[in-house]
Amino acid sequence: MRPVPELRYIPYKSSDMVILRRCRMNPKLDCGVELQRKYYTDTAARYEQMHEHEGSGDALANRFVHSILRMVDAQSVLDVGTATGRGMRDLKGGLPNGFVCGIEPVAALIQQALQNGNAAAGPLIRGSGSALPFADASFDVVCEFAVLHHVANPNAIVKEMLRVAKKAVLISDSNRFGQGSRAARLIKLGLCKSKLWGAYNYVRTSGKGYRVTQGDGVAYSYSVYDSFELISQWADRIILYSGADKNSSSWAHPLLNCGGVLVGALKEFS
Repeated sequence: MRPVPELRYIPYKSSDMVILRRCRMNPKLDCGVELQRKYYTDTAARYEQMHEHEGSGDALANRFVHSILRMVDAQSVLDVGTATGRGMRDLKGGLPNGFVCGIEPVAALIQQALQNGNAAAGPLIRGSGSALPFADASFDVVCEFAVLHHVANPNAIVKEMLRVAKKAVLISDSNRFGQGSRAARLIKLGLCKSKLWGAYNYVRTSGKGYRVTQGDGVAYSYSVYDSFELISQWADRIILYSGADKNSSSWAHPLLNCGGVLVGALKEFS
């Protein structure tokens, strides 16, 4: 499970301004997507070093993911937004005799995966998580790790993950309600419940919906709970895992305690 990094917002670089101007001239371009793909292209060679703390930072979470794979008797796994394929490598460690596949939209990251030898875990396909090139129920398990807070419409990807999954979906991502001071967390929860968060976020991001962050590129405000209703319609069982501080005094766990949550959605199977 990749923990969501602490976000530090930075101003646009001159090269980013070129993309912004291009987007203004062509409204069909998604500036957030263009900026994020440029960020990953520019940092592909350093990606694994930059994100070294992610994935291996919580050994218990990795064992939890592997236990889910064993519990549902998974024979095939798809990693959505696999980047340099390190997640595939970790999944292969928990499923040594199974089929592991990754999909990633950024060509530079796939090339880096090949150079790093991570393709040995399984095939890497260039494609988008919002339009997975697979038939319904193609994989026993479909997962994503810290991808959804980089996209404007995360539920489009979640819907695709649910479509191609047969037994389980694992979503490990950001939780805005567990970030900031206790007062800020409660305010964000109140704004969402009163359906005012969208307007507030529009104003705070000057209409873009995202911010550019140091070490993580384009970041949208997202919580796994934004996708909870969609997930619950598909799943028969839902398991929530978080690495929150065990000394947290709040009973609202993990909603208000943890900035990142892993959701395990399971289908009943015989």
